[in-house]
Amino acid sequence: MSTAAIQASGIRVTLPIAAAMGVPLDEIVAAPRIVDPRMPQKAQRSGGRVIVPLSRNQGEPKAYKLTIPASESAPATRTHPGYEWLYVLSGRLRLILGDYDLTLGPGEVAEFDTQQPHWFGSTGKGDVEILSLFGGRGERAHLRARTTHRPRQG
Repeated sequence: MSTAAIQASGIRVTLPIAAAMGVPLDEIVAAPRIVDPRMPQKAQRSGGRVIVPLSRNQGEPKAYKLTIPASESAPATRTHPGYEWLYVLSGRLRLILGDYDLTLGPGEVAEFDTQQPHWFGSTGKGDVEILSLFGGRGERAHLRARTTHRPRQG
């Protein structure tokens, strides 16, 4: 059977299907529409911080990119329901978590329950950029896999 014959038989089958469904034929045979995969980035300001929401959906956890200026270096701890995961992209992040006073650099991660007194900002020596995943109902960013120890066999 020739290619033209195969195409003609395909159209003979497709036309009645399109008619029965009430759908134009070009919607069935057209190439799929490509959706723009880029996230609209509408930066918001909170104090000196620039916050860019990265989540497309309305559910949780939510993803954000934050730029915190060097001027935001005076800690003021707070608590609220939720769970937060922070990843430092650039600069130095100061994290106060309970009795801990930590400094994180690029590539370092912190994960914590936000019901613990906490604050994070710049060390005061420059701006810091971070990625944040936050779940208001206490969702964790990831689960740790647990393995069972199995002795090696022979």
